[in-house]
Amino acid sequence: MEFIQVIGAGLAGCEAAFQAAEAGHRVILHEMRPHKTTPAHQTADFGELVCSNSLKTELVNSAPWLLKQEMRRLGSLLMNAAETARVPGGHALTVDRAIFSAEIHRTLENHPNIRVERGEVESIPDSGIVIVASGPLTSDLLAADISRVTGSTRLFFYDSISPIVAADSVDMSIAFRASRYGKSLDGTDDYINCPLNKEQYEAFIAAVRTAEFYEPHIPEDKTPFFEGCLPIEEIARRGPDTLRFGPMKPMGLIDPRTGRRPWAVVQLRQENLRADSYNLVGFQNHMKFGDQARVFRLIPGLEHAEFLRFGQMHRNTYINAPLLIADTLQLKTAPRLFFAGQICGVEGYAESIATGLLAGRWAAALAEGRPLRPMPRETALGSLCHYITHAEARTFQPANITFDLLPPLDEEARHKLRHDKKARHAEVCRRAAVAFEEHLDSEPFEEHLDSENVAPVLT
Repeated sequence: MEFIQVIGAGLAGCEAAFQAAEAGHRVILHEMRPHKTTPAHQTADFGELVCSNSLKTELVNSAPWLLKQEMRRLGSLLMNAAETARVPGGHALTVDRAIFSAEIHRTLENHPNIRVERGEVESIPDSGIVIVASGPLTSDLLAADISRVTGSTRLFFYDSISPIVAADSVDMSIAFRASRYGKSLDGTDDYINCPLNKEQYEAFIAAVRTAEFYEPHIPEDKTPFFEGCLPIEEIARRGPDTLRFGPMKPMGLIDPRTGRRPWAVVQLRQENLRADSYNLVGFQNHMKFGDQARVFRLIPGLEHAEFLRFGQMHRNTYINAPLLIADTLQLKTAPRLFFAGQICGVEGYAESIATGLLAGRWAAALAEGRPLRPMPRETALGSLCHYITHAEARTFQPANITFDLLPPLDEEARHKLRHDKKARHAEVCRRAAVAFEEHLDSEPFEEHLDSENVAPVLT
């Protein structure tokens, strides 16, 4: 039996390798770290989470919840690892990075059908089934070969990493614990909140605007940012209140010292099970490290913060998927090649895992001579793939899963639920569950299906 090769042991690559191996195929999983590192990674671990430790909301009948539910029911390795590594995070699925990676590493290293090969892959193998999941920090040599194989130039945008502070350096006489609107899955107050009054907020904005920044690797006028993950200095440039209506929004929070809603808030989210470190939620930036320390210590409660990691910017690479790949994530001109993860044009941890899961299953089907069937458009998985393969190629930009990607409800349902957004979302999820089940009737892997947690039925 010929090996299925997977390039990259990030989120998509690990999930793809596991799915293909679970289908009974021999897999070679390539990972260049530690022989060659990247500007953003800190370890050589499988499935390292670079930007944050959150896999987004677990609120029932939300689009991210729907995507994760579909992956769980298909036997996702990384969704299982996330449950093992889970730490408090309000309504979000947040994980201890080290435990998360360790769970993935242990499973793949010990899988009888997977062989791990460390070292840089400089070009796509010229035969056999290959899943390219090299991620947003694809090495220059491999990226050049991808350009050659696809016949297109690379696309870039800048992404960024939030800073992390030591928990015991946060002044809890000023900061307070609370989840926005009290929305935590277990009723606990999972976030540390640093409140700012109007004068403190304005001083902070002025400091951000006058800070020094690292020079980008690509000229500034040619550097597109991903709109869903803007650095705070870019947000601040767009107006004096943009941060206060963005990552520093105070809605749903009351400062216990004043009994009132603050003018602005910086939220800190737990990083690990020991709860000894917290990241500044939404505070990705590319300020110089010295200026980060100076500016962020203006935040009440962080005056004496110990920074365990400063924010950083890094270049992301992705292909123009609408021009190049089919609904089944295969390169149109070479169907033996699959693309998965951020390099195929999705943004976000769960989205990367999702495309890896599908690529692994479709690669197994191709190896067995079975037809490759796209997921239904009504599902989150199907709509995510549909977006990256059918978006406007000229203006294509990576996307997170949202209800906007899924087909609208029919006219009767829209009319019936026109005044109830929650009910509309519940109906979209119910419709997705029905389409999902119908699609799987003739699919393998039924042993992985979980009959629990089915999306609620519209009543």
